[in-house]
Amino acid sequence: MISLGRVVKWLAQHAQSLGVEVYSGFAATEVLYDEQDRVIGIATGDMGVARDGRPTSAFAPGVELCGKYTVFAEGARGHLGRELIQHFSLAEGRDPVSFSIGLKEVWEVDPSHAKPGLVVHTAGWPMQDDAFGGGFLYQMEDNRLSVGFVIGLDYGNPWLSPFEEFQRWKTHPAIRAHLEGGRRIAYGARAINNGLPGSLPKTVVPGGALVGCDAGYLNAARIKGSHAAIKTGMLAAEAAHQALAEGRSHDVLAAYPAAFENSWLAKELQASRNFKLWFKRGNAIGTVMTCVEQWLLPGLGIRTPPWTLRNPHPDHLSLRRADACEPIAYPKPDGRLSFDRPSSVYQSGVHHEDNQPVHLKMHKDGVPVEVNQRVFAGPESRYCPAGVYEFLKDEAGESRRQINAQNCIHCKTCDIKDPTQNIVWTAPQGGDGPGYDSM
Repeated sequence: MISLGRVVKWLAQHAQSLGVEVYSGFAATEVLYDEQDRVIGIATGDMGVARDGRPTSAFAPGVELCGKYTVFAEGARGHLGRELIQHFSLAEGRDPVSFSIGLKEVWEVDPSHAKPGLVVHTAGWPMQDDAFGGGFLYQMEDNRLSVGFVIGLDYGNPWLSPFEEFQRWKTHPAIRAHLEGGRRIAYGARAINNGLPGSLPKTVVPGGALVGCDAGYLNAARIKGSHAAIKTGMLAAEAAHQALAEGRSHDVLAAYPAAFENSWLAKELQASRNFKLWFKRGNAIGTVMTCVEQWLLPGLGIRTPPWTLRNPHPDHLSLRRADACEPIAYPKPDGRLSFDRPSSVYQSGVHHEDNQPVHLKMHKDGVPVEVNQRVFAGPESRYCPAGVYEFLKDEAGESRRQINAQNCIHCKTCDIKDPTQNIVWTAPQGGDGPGYDSM
C-alpha cells in the first residue's frame, strides 16, 4: 500500500534521468492551434499579474511549448481537455459524462491499530437512498492510514454536503475503531470520473490526444483510475512513437484509440460499465445488480453484462429546488474524528498568491444570487470541500456571493455541479494550489 503522490515524484525523477524535461511551477493555460486547426502545443500562463489584471514588477509572460504531438493528462475535468472536447465536438453522440467527488485524509494511527495492507470498502451509509456514496480505508506502512469517501455528483438534494457526509462516515464504529487515538496529517479532495464507457469522447484530434481521466477512463466499481491512466498513456506514447518513426507530425494518432479497443483495459471497463448507473436508481437495486454483474455472471463464465444502461443527463441537472427537499442537519465536528473546513484546508497545504486574479470565473455576475441562492439555497457553499464559496449580507441586507479563491484545492467540483454551469475553473498562476505530499 503506497502513496500515489510519492510514486509520481519518483516517476518524475526517473523520467528526468532519461532526459525528460519537467516544468514544475508552471500551469498550462492555453491550447495552441495552427492555421489548419491542428494542435501544436500549449502555452503557460503569465506570471506576476495583479488581481486587477495589470502586470506587477514581477511580471513574466507565459511561454509557448510546441511539439509534433501533445498529450493531455490533466485528470478529471481538465480545463484544456474540456476545451478540446468542445472545440472538436469530441463528445457528439455520446452519453453525458458523470462525475463523483472523492474526499480523502491521511492519518497517523496508534501502532496497536496498524494493519499494513488492510483494505476496507464501504457503500451506502450515511448517504440517503437517492444519493450514491461509499468509503475506503487503506492501511499503509509507517502506521499511516488513508481514509476517504466518494459521492456521486448526480445527487438531487441541494442541502447535501459531501464534506459533512465524509466527516459523519468516520464516526461509524467500523471506521472509528481504526482512527481513535490517531491524528490527521493531510486532507484533500478531487472530482473523479464515474467510468462510463458510453460517455468516453473521441480521444484523438489532429496533433493531440487525451489520456487517463482527462478522457474519462476509470473503473468505478474498483475505485481504480491510476492503472487506466498509465495504460492509456502507454498506448498514446506507442502510437506517437510509431508516427514519429514514420516522419509524421500533427496528424491524428488513430493507432491509439484502435489499440485501446483491443486492450485488456477496454474489456475491464466494459465489464463494469453499468456499476454507477445502477446506483443512480437507488442503493438497493445498485447493490443487487452489482452482485449480479460483478459476482454471479462472472461465476457463470459471462464476463460482460448482456445489457447496457445509459446516462440520461449531466450531473448538474439532477439538482432539485431547495424548497422541494428536506434540509440535512449535520452534527458539529468534535475535533478528534470529525473536523471543520478551515482546519481541513490547512491540512491540504494549499497556497495561492493573494494578489493574483481570481481563477474561478463566472459567465454572468447575477446568477449566484438570482438562481443559485434563491432557487437552490446556494449549493456551492456546501458542495465545495474547501469553503471557497460563501453567501454574505451587505450593509443594505442584500445577498452576495464571496469567492475565497485562496482556499481552492482544485477539485473541480464547482465546474461540474454548478446548476447553471456559470462557474468555470481556470488554472491559477504558476504551481499555486494544494501541496499534497503524502496523499
